[in-house]
Amino acid sequence: MRTVEDRRTDRSVLHVVHVIHSLGPGGAEDVLVTFSRHAAAAGITMTVMALSPADRTSGHVAELRAAGAQVVELGLGRWDPRAVPRLARLLRRARVDVVHTHLKHADVVGGLAAVLARVPTVSTLHVIELIAEGAVARLKRRLGLRVRRAVAERTIALSGAQREWYESFSGGRAPSLIVLPNGASDPQTTDRDPAALRRELAVPDGAALAVTASLMRPEKGHHLLLDALERLPGDLGLVVALAGDGPLSEELGARVRADPRLRDRVRLLGYRDDVAALLHAADLVVHPSLEDALPTTLILALGAGRPIVATEVGGIPDIVSPDTGSLVPRDPDALAAAIRRAVTDPQMRREQGAAARRRFREHYDAEVWMSRLRSVYDEVV
Repeated sequence: MRTVEDRRTDRSVLHVVHVIHSLGPGGAEDVLVTFSRHAAAAGITMTVMALSPADRTSGHVAELRAAGAQVVELGLGRWDPRAVPRLARLLRRARVDVVHTHLKHADVVGGLAAVLARVPTVSTLHVIELIAEGAVARLKRRLGLRVRRAVAERTIALSGAQREWYESFSGGRAPSLIVLPNGASDPQTTDRDPAALRRELAVPDGAALAVTASLMRPEKGHHLLLDALERLPGDLGLVVALAGDGPLSEELGARVRADPRLRDRVRLLGYRDDVAALLHAADLVVHPSLEDALPTTLILALGAGRPIVATEVGGIPDIVSPDTGSLVPRDPDALAAAIRRAVTDPQMRREQGAAARRRFREHYDAEVWMSRLRSVYDEVV
């Protein structure tokens, strides 16, 4: 059994335990799957410890295990007081080098358990919380901040905008805060035939396919997108596929079904585990978020070489440069105009798609990301 001193001197392989609230559908969960697929090449042994059962099923557990990660599900309710001591015992037994926490619940539970197990902690911020919230949500956010500041050796912001938000809400400069954007596995290849997928989505010949892939929550801006689509002319050759589920699924579905302008143009796909294939079948990607830290969908869109139309919020401008797409304010008229311009200008789409691919390879390829993360882990061990 290795001692603490052994771990300090033998850094060829690090055992990193990622702590997260659950392994249901979500962006942070997708990031862990990507991490698992590239961990071994970076000299990292990976374990994922999920504190609570997932609200909705997904394939994350199977994907993580297939990539070689160990998965432990504690099965406890949110904020169960037994979570900290139970997790601390697991960390001691696992001979861990670094604990990496994701999202507020795991920041608190994982951070406190790591202190008890005497293991250094890294925390990743996955969201920018600007939409009005209740007193309980504010209390949880404040608790996460205090624990994170007290125990995390490094806190990772995914974008410059997220760093500014975090320092503003936390009351000043955070010395342990660094900016390190997530990466993604190269989505250049897929086992799905794009033409067959377009037929499955009933995309008419000569029409453009736009894809939006995100959880259906208020901050993701789906209603803004539908407002914009209502403003587009009926003869514009465009089909819009919405991939994802969430609390707004039924409401959005009812709105689409009730409006013939939307019913003929919008495809509601629900949860999909083939987002990369959808992107390859698409002509453009639309992302209408009202707030967003660093949406993985847009990183994948770069990798697939697809032009982007997105709102200029949060960390999105860090991803979408002027040569890879169009950034617009949170305004349905502006969003509609940008979508129409992209649909009617195939040459612009080709040029932006090529630039998107180059940008992915330089900034967001998973190998680049993992190399940077490994350096962070080495610093804190």
